Amino acid sequence: MTTPSGTAAAPGTVAEPGIVVQGVRRSFGEVQAVRSITFGAHAGRVTGLVGPNGSGKTTLLLMLASLLAPDDGSIRIAGVDPVADPQAARALLGWMPDALGAWNALTSRETLVVTARLYGMPKDAASARADALLTEVGLVELADAPARVLSRGQKQRLGLARALVHDPRVLLLDEPASGLDPQARIDLRRLLRRFAAEGRTVLVSSHILSELEEVVDDAVFLLAGATVDPARVEAAARRARPWRVRLASAEAGGAVDRVAAALRVPAETLGTDRRDVVVSFESEDAAAAALRDLIGAGLDVVEFAAAQGALERTFLDLGDGRPPAQPAPGAAAPAPGAPATGGTGAPAPAPGAPAPGAPAPGAPASGAPAPGTPTTGEPGASPPLRPPASDPPHSAHDSEGTS
Repeated sequence: MTTPSGTAAAPGTVAEPGIVVQGVRRSFGEVQAVRSITFGAHAGRVTGLVGPNGSGKTTLLLMLASLLAPDDGSIRIAGVDPVADPQAARALLGWMPDALGAWNALTSRETLVVTARLYGMPKDAASARADALLTEVGLVELADAPARVLSRGQKQRLGLARALVHDPRVLLLDEPASGLDPQARIDLRRLLRRFAAEGRTVLVSSHILSELEEVVDDAVFLLAGATVDPARVEAAARRARPWRVRLASAEAGGAVDRVAAALRVPAETLGTDRRDVVVSFESEDAAAAALRDLIGAGLDVVEFAAAQGALERTFLDLGDGRPPAQPAPGAAAPAPGAPATGGTGAPAPAPGAPAPGAPAPGAPASGAPAPGTPTTGEPGASPPLRPPASDPPHSAHDSEGTS
């Protein structure tokens, strides 16, 4: 099996489970944010958490980060129960919430130094760690700027650095690419692949499926607060998906008949999108055969690519509510803690810093949100420490509703 970064897994190796979730449920009053979630995420791999708004992604991440306790079910973080022993779990976790709950009067460097000190680092070590992380996330020039002047993307970088302060083995990242410019997104992908190569467990929630496609090894799909049945995910992943065909010096309207003739299909079965002819294929093998036919017919093909990534297509098909086709003979659902099957081509169902937006290392978990955390359909992370009342921390509410 090959990861998106091109590194092959050793034959016969099975990644250790960094996160194991079984039958987890969580409600807020009458709202069932999480109904039934079961999956495993493994060390040395990047796992994507995919689902629409309100599917339970952020509520799940809050439970994994020990900010919320599940109503039912079990969670293990590298074998540690975050409800029974939240301090031990938080020592292992790097948590990056969707929005940075920053101390606005503190600079980027001060934010990281304070976070490191909360984890028990000596002053000199905390300062050195802060400088190293500011370099790693590209915030050196803003090291002494107060958090209140940072842009959305810059706050995301600071949030990632804060999650990495104590060198965690498990990373929980909620929309880490939100607000980042193109170069910063490329840098983030490289970082995530490096973290996986170092043997860390990385769980990423994002709506930017094209970004996830580039970095994840496995995917967990959520709908209405529950993990999607493996057979349904497999069936959605196997359905035909559209490919774009572009011919040199030809508009789509004039290219349709030529493409149809080369592929020996009725022209009315093809679509167009700007300069591209859109053709659906059942598999990559079928697409490769079609490309050979196009070249063999003498057509000047200058672009031939899937119009949608595997994650996006699977996500959209699941959202259509289509009944699942029968899974392939012998296919079986993976047990929690077993490796998810496939990479991005076959998605399988399978905190960091104790600064604002995350708990202090010794703060207890409970069956209710941490103090100050909303208990409506918008659960958000609550800061464990508060600056003076004259400088309230920035609120970090979840933008997903009941997710």
